[in-house]
Amino acid sequence: MTVEVSVIATSSLGDRSYLASDGRVAIVVDPQRDIDRVLHLAGAKGVRITHVVETHIHNDYVSGGLELARITGAHYLVAAADEVGFDRMPVADGHTVPVSDALRLRVVGTPGHTFHHLSYVLDEAGDGGWTPVGVFTGGSLLFGTTGRTDLLGQQHAHELAHHQHASARKLADLLPDGAQVWPTHGFGSFCSASQADAPESTIGREKEANPVLRLAADRFVTETLAGLDAYPAYYAHMGVANAAGPAPVDLTPVARADGDELRRRIAAGEWVVDLRHRKAYASSHLAGTVSLGLDGPMSTWLGWLIDWGVPITLLAETPDQVADAQRELVRIGIDRPAAQATGEPEQWATDRAELRELTVADFDALAAAQAGSTPAGLPAPQVVLDVRMTNEWKAGHVDGAVHVPLPDLPGRLADVPAGTVWVHCGSGYRATAAASLLANAGRDVVLIDDMFGRAEAAGVRMAPTA
Repeated sequence: MTVEVSVIATSSLGDRSYLASDGRVAIVVDPQRDIDRVLHLAGAKGVRITHVVETHIHNDYVSGGLELARITGAHYLVAAADEVGFDRMPVADGHTVPVSDALRLRVVGTPGHTFHHLSYVLDEAGDGGWTPVGVFTGGSLLFGTTGRTDLLGQQHAHELAHHQHASARKLADLLPDGAQVWPTHGFGSFCSASQADAPESTIGREKEANPVLRLAADRFVTETLAGLDAYPAYYAHMGVANAAGPAPVDLTPVARADGDELRRRIAAGEWVVDLRHRKAYASSHLAGTVSLGLDGPMSTWLGWLIDWGVPITLLAETPDQVADAQRELVRIGIDRPAAQATGEPEQWATDRAELRELTVADFDALAAAQAGSTPAGLPAPQVVLDVRMTNEWKAGHVDGAVHVPLPDLPGRLADVPAGTVWVHCGSGYRATAAASLLANAGRDVVLIDDMFGRAEAAGVRMAPTA
């Protein structure tokens, strides 16, 4: 096979971009905004990027497609039906786009994730003519699932779900079982209806495993819509930016802040985000900061929690960690943090009185507390707060717990009942963010830094399931 398809994964957002080449020229599909990764890969392979394609106007990240096409001189393929504020090569269902003597793209209309969504079949030339190698499916047919259909508004979700079912069937009928499936979403992105069930797949495998190809349309629509949970608030800004034409990114270091400036920013209600691991945050942190470690999907939760446009300051152990966070943030349109500081919390405080700790427990301790014997050194839980998403809560939760999904917590702090709060999520990451928000609001809080899957085995009393 002449064609080589490389995955450019953005695990923090749960997406994949692709670079497909014949050894001389290359196609890039759904690139993220930090295009230096793509250019580096193309350079390493010694190929020239001639075509950049978008499967749809993205809602979960700002695209790098326009800038990549500008820098490389590549053709920029965007759905003709999408209204955009820049020049592009308009394509639609049925178009064939020659790439080289060895490669071509066939455009397939696959509405569902959006109204004008496209998939691109990659054909390779051979002695017997053109052979389909695989298909770039964007937010259409994913691994064991499909792209969600409610991002353009609930009023369109039902219609788009029917389109999604028909589009998946269209691809399955069009392509041989051996054709590869290369989706953009499904690896943690909230753009997918559920998460990928495999690291790779083919049309044949999807026929066996994917509900969209196994269920009748009405049942697929009903089950898909019933399973959709909330999606990040910052999505509202992504499609607008992508349709207008995103500006180039600036990843140069931002200004440093000393302790006095950090204190002023916190007092002004700005977000000062501690990027260290949650265990380091719990051990010592600057009062008024919020924990969102780089070891988790920091940008997703930060973009979801903040009021859009509020200044953000980043705290980390090293400049490289700040640079990594800047890269994460430009992908969702947060272009320039207000400031940064590196080192240890003692360097960020003007006085040791500004340093705080979080009390930490596990589900064994909660089980003991439920049984009336709270472990020594821990305040008894008067409120157990679950900050997981609604679908997680419905699947099982602690008996008597209060449920406030993390994205809702900044606006619902007053809804958390009075008393000492023990807060948990599925792993400890979101719970640490929630604990920092609660502590900043003056609440007495205990962080349950543990896997929720351990709770029942640890003896925690669970609510009866429906």
